[in-house]
Amino acid sequence: MKKWLYQSMIELGNGKTSSAALKRFTQSIISQKAVPGFIKAYNIELGEIERPIGQYTSLHDFFTRRLKTHARPVANTELVSPVDGRVEIHGAIQNDSRFAVKGISYSLAELLGSKQSAQRYANGQYAILYLSPADYHRIHSPADGHVVNQYMLGEKSYPVNRLGLTYGKSPISGNRRLITELETANGRLLVVKVGAMYVNSIELTEFGTKWQKGHEVAYFSFGSTVALFFESRDLQFDEKIKDGHHIKVGEPLAYMV
Repeated sequence: MKKWLYQSMIELGNGKTSSAALKRFTQSIISQKAVPGFIKAYNIELGEIERPIGQYTSLHDFFTRRLKTHARPVANTELVSPVDGRVEIHGAIQNDSRFAVKGISYSLAELLGSKQSAQRYANGQYAILYLSPADYHRIHSPADGHVVNQYMLGEKSYPVNRLGLTYGKSPISGNRRLITELETANGRLLVVKVGAMYVNSIELTEFGTKWQKGHEVAYFSFGSTVALFFESRDLQFDEKIKDGHHIKVGEPLAYMV
């Protein structure tokens, strides 16, 4: 009953009209007045942001803010975090190409839109990283690699916070998502950028086929999630990586063993 009620309420506010209206507001100069309140509500660190507060022209402009140069040093490890966010869950992908988040089992084939693609990762590992509204929303490459595949799936998006992951309509595999597959020195790597409710926008900033570890590649226009899938199981997550742990761009994520 709780799940049905939650999904029904979200569906009522997740139409094209409401989404478009919110997007117009967040990108309007009127929303500039909401920036100080947003900063206070989420206790956002201002010392590392690129520009003075008064130079942000809208809530969207601030939300998609860049940071000062060298604010996120990149660790000398094979795999680093691509975002600032919370590690929701990490571990091994099941042999039937399924993975679990908040007690919900997901099909990698549904996420990728291809059974064949999912089979490549059947013996690999994964990590789900959630970005709250307070987090820095630029996405960086987790490794050096070449883009071998990139495509968009899905239309609507539902919340990807803890309530959304528990009661939502399969938000990881059902939401609008931009999938990038990289060929790295340590095997294939999927970087799945999952859209969030209302301002369902994932914007690329890197259009080349070569991704460099730590370099910016995209950004979200709303709180969302990045799901990483590793082909290799010869992977050891950093000792600090625990479910619920907050990680920042460039910090060690995993090592090859």
